Order: sequence, then C-alpha cells, then structure tokens
Amino acid sequence: MRVKAFSLLAILLVFSTFTFAQQGKREKQGFNAGDFVIDEVLDAYWWHIASYKGHEIAVPLPVIVHSKLRNKWFFFWSTKLYHDKSYKGFFISHVSPTKGKIVERDKNGNLIRPLDLSITKDVLAIWISIIILLAIFLPISKRYKKKTLEPPKGFQALMEPIILFIRDDVARASIGEEKYEKFMPFLLTVFFFIFMNNFLGLFPFFPAGANVTGNLAVTGVMAFFTFVITTINGSKHYWRHIFWSPDIPWWLKAPVPLMPLIELAEVFIRPTVLMIRLFANILGGHIVRVTFVALIFIFFIGFGLAAALGISVISVFFIVFLTFLELLVAFIQAYVFTFLSAIYFGMAVEKEH
Repeated sequence: MRVKAFSLLAILLVFSTFTFAQQGKREKQGFNAGDFVIDEVLDAYWWHIASYKGHEIAVPLPVIVHSKLRNKWFFFWSTKLYHDKSYKGFFISHVSPTKGKIVERDKNGNLIRPLDLSITKDVLAIWISIIILLAIFLPISKRYKKKTLEPPKGFQALMEPIILFIRDDVARASIGEEKYEKFMPFLLTVFFFIFMNNFLGLFPFFPAGANVTGNLAVTGVMAFFTFVITTINGSKHYWRHIFWSPDIPWWLKAPVPLMPLIELAEVFIRPTVLMIRLFANILGGHIVRVTFVALIFIFFIGFGLAAALGISVISVFFIVFLTFLELLVAFIQAYVFTFLSAIYFGMAVEKEH
C-alpha cells in the first residue's frame, strides 16, 4: 500500500511537472527560484491554489486598511491587487522593507504603510485551524462533563492519551501537584494549536498548506502569552531570586547589580527563545521542501523537460521523506513549546525551599 501511494504521488508530481513546464514554455517566462521559495512560505493577501493556462486560481481575501495620508478606511477584495495592479492608490510593494505588503505613495514618491487589518492567508488558516479544533474538542468536552463510565470512543479515544500526557508528564511534572491545574487550559490550547497548524502546513493544497507557525508574528504572540502568564503568576520567591538571590555573593549584586541584570535579561530571553525556536524549525522545514519542488523547474529551464522529469523522481523521494520527518517535528515542536512554557510557569510558582 505504501509503495502504491508513493508511486501515485510520483506520477502526479511528474504529470504536474510536465504541465507546468509546457505552460512555462508557452509563456516564455523566466523562473526565479529564490522568489518562488520565499513566496511559498510568506504570508499573502490571497490564497493561491494553482495556475491554469496563464490564469491564477486563488481564494480572494478581504483587504482592510486605513490610509495615513487620507485618514480614511478602505475595504475591498484582494483581487483588485492581482498582477501588480493598483487600486485607490494601494498596491503590493516589491522592495524592502515593505516587500509583499500593501503600501501607498506620498507626494514625494515615498512608500507609506497604511494601518493594515486585512484578513491574510495566515489569518484565514488560523481561523480554519480553530474551527477544526472546536469541532474536535467541543464534543469531547461535553462527553467529559457527562461523567459517563463508558470507555472513550472516536476522537476522544485518540485525544485522551495526549491530554493525559500533557497533564501528567508536562504540567504536573513541571509545575507541581498543587498548582498545575490552573495552567492546563493554556498548555492544552497552545499544544493543540501548534500541532494542528504544523500538521496542516504539511499538505500543499487549500485549505491546508499555510506556513502559520513559520510566521514570526504568530510565534511571537504565543511566546508573549507565556511571558505574561509567567510574570503575573510570579511569586515573591521568584522575583527575589531574580533581584536578590541568596545563593549569589553580595559583591555580584551590589553596588553594581551584575547578576540581577543578567537574571532580569533572562526573563525576556526565555520567551524570545520560544518564539525563535518554533519559527525557525517550521520555516526551515517548509523552505527545504519547497526547494526540492523548485529544483524541478530549475532543471527544466536549464536542461530541458527530460532532466526535469528525472530530477522530479529524486525530488518526490526527498519530499515524501521530509514530509514524514516534518510530521514528527510537528509533534516535537508543539511538545517543546508546551514543555518549556510549563517549566517557566513552574519556576514562577515554585515555593521557597
């Protein structure tokens, strides 16, 4: 069965290679591998699905911007900006540092970023993952509330071992028996949110395929929540250990507060590490897989269709291998983020020895 699935995937990729190669031959367009890879992993104002006979098939998304130059809100669909078009003075920038973002131009020709509240590809993907998670866990929650003695079944049977793992081996072990329940809602939410978006990101078709957890803004917000919860729940012992730890010689604390400054810096470094670790691992995996797809087009342009078909076999093998590897990484990264958050919570509420 696995051999048949792999063979089918290979045939589909080879067929798609031939199709796109013929389209590229007709349109006589160049191929920039760097732009191709970056466009696939970055956020966008529409959800590209495929290209057919020179026409893009994409899901349009609502654009919501407030012009700083005109002091006015604008609402329109992203189709107005397709193919580098301009609409009411707004267009997609192709230069850094605003590349890929909606901008407008002032009287001096400078690019100005409006206040942008648009529903982008990653935002829509987050909503989709939330809907899926609610569809899974609301019935499970109702079943738990009934306190039935029947054995779990369906998704409950699948999710219960994971929930118990987060409770017993992550929260209870890191935070302690007395206070771990207080943090369980956040830990379970962040674990399943990360895992679901990591999992959906492995499949390159709508409504999956978005690089949500490879977006620094998304991981930054989750890390910020961890920082806020840790700070709010910090005990007197936690803050005394930071500003005046009894285990450190006094001359390292006064008159120059060397160790307190290092300990305080660590408070901000921890969530920063959380943010970058998840972002870098997921983004790196996406880039590597997309790069193998780009190799097919590179070989077609450089050596012809036969070479592209040949390299597609190798690319398929590595893409399938990396996809299974990324499936493991999807779980590990969700676990690591949750586990480190639990450790920080445990440090904040730890009793004084």
